[in-house]
Amino acid sequence: MSQKEQSYQRDRVSFGVVASAAVLALIVIVGLFVFIGRDDEKPGAAPPVAVASGGEGFAAADTDIFGRRIDVPNNSAGQPLPQDPALQHNSADPDWLTAAPAGTTEPRGWQRVYGASVPFSTSDGPTRIEDDLAVGYSHTPQGAALAAAQITYRLNARPADRDLYVRQVRVSAQQIASYDQALASDRLPKQQPESITRYFTASDAFKIDDYADDLAIVRLATRGPVVDGKQLWAAIRLVMVWDAGDWRLKPTSASAAAQSEYLETLQGWTLW
Repeated sequence: MSQKEQSYQRDRVSFGVVASAAVLALIVIVGLFVFIGRDDEKPGAAPPVAVASGGEGFAAADTDIFGRRIDVPNNSAGQPLPQDPALQHNSADPDWLTAAPAGTTEPRGWQRVYGASVPFSTSDGPTRIEDDLAVGYSHTPQGAALAAAQITYRLNARPADRDLYVRQVRVSAQQIASYDQALASDRLPKQQPESITRYFTASDAFKIDDYADDLAIVRLATRGPVVDGKQLWAAIRLVMVWDAGDWRLKPTSASAAAQSEYLETLQGWTLW
């Protein structure tokens, strides 16, 4: 391990969580990404939370651990925003693969859903909440990026949400059977505690490595610690498939470590 990597490891521990960037702390269990937190985390003051599933509107806005605005929907599953199809990009646009979805830099563009910060756009979805799942993403690179962030973070916040796993992850019958075994043995928490979910912060940027009508390879970059005076980001690679009119996450056989990397710059990435 290099000196820089050793320094980064020390900084990760001092940051107070197994991985300073929550997305990078994902591990693969029965084809599911699950975040593993530390048992010795000491929770601080509880942040504002949604009042109930199915509510409308928003509670008072809050800030994340980096001091950035995060809106709190009264529906614990999130509050989709009004959509303007005219804001969507198409394949003829020169920035088709690099443009950001509209609305994510505006108030309510990032919402606290089950403790995690997830993006909502006014151009590419999600368009609605069905059975507590955010669905209805555009068939675009931007829609794929939004779905990648939404599904991954929701799975980590609520690993035992079977509907989410079965409906929004492209899994085989064998993977579902393994998942059900994990549920039956009580190995997947219904809801991660706030001492863990507070580190599920908004990713700063995304990158489309490959895109076709049926598949998109998306990377998400999440802010990590400052090491030797330099801001670092943790990035993870996710595969999204277009299936039955929406984007779904496709687990890969590679380990979480193989799908992750550390960045010293976001040059060439799309800022939300």
